[in-house]
Amino acid sequence: MKEFSYVITDPEGIHARPAGEFVKAAKSFESSVKIAKDGKQVDAKRIFGVMGLAAKQGHEIVITVEGADEDKAAAELEAFLKANL
Repeated sequence: MKEFSYVITDPEGIHARPAGEFVKAAKSFESSVKIAKDGKQVDAKRIFGVMGLAAKQGHEIVITVEGADEDKAAAELEAFLKANL
């Protein structure tokens, strides 16, 4: 299992376009991908779950990746967050 934290830097937080792209990226991996904020954890492969976290600028999210390709998935998803959110 791989886990990392990320603080949202985008002034709009996790809004529709990057949320959709993040879900698409998460779906490209076999591993289970979860996002947690303030004790609420959701499946990162489901757009409504990701949007439902209502993560705004300055909020910390925790990404948990578990499965066969977890190393690659964690690295690529962390890079995605840094580039887009």
